[in-house]
Amino acid sequence: MADIDRTVTPQGGAGIVGKGSATADGPGPHIMAAATLDGNTVYSADDVDVGSIKDIMLDVNSGRIAYAVLSSGGFLGMGSKLLAIPWNALTLDTDRKAFILSVSADVVKNAEGFDKDHWPSFADAGWATALHSHYGTEPYWRRRRGEETTIDQPVVNAPRTGFSEGL
Repeated sequence: MADIDRTVTPQGGAGIVGKGSATADGPGPHIMAAATLDGNTVYSADDVDVGSIKDIMLDVNSGRIAYAVLSSGGFLGMGSKLLAIPWNALTLDTDRKAFILSVSADVVKNAEGFDKDHWPSFADAGWATALHSHYGTEPYWRRRRGEETTIDQPVVNAPRTGFSEGL
């Protein structure tokens, strides 16, 4: 993989590497339709194909991308497990038209997954904190200002509904 500077957004979003708009179709790579990212391959930090993007999860209140849902393993979608990946753990590689995850394939392999019929409550503070800890990322709802950490859109202990379970 080429040694290219990673563009990091001040809001803690996904970074971008590559030649940018010279290799991206359409208006990308800084603003893209979420549907154009579905199916993109995700490589681990040790360059192993760990799956593909299945969904992009939005924090509706803040208007930010919270997580990508990764489909990992299986064959032709059968037997695969789904994983929530913190958006700020990903880097879009416009040259490869793929994402690079900031952890090794072993970290992904050992991640707690879920199946298509039993999604976790993404708004559950305990679940979300554990997820960010597993991937070594700062929770997306926190922003750093100097040495002070502020919470601008805390995750809540929400009741389990169809909406919080990811219809």
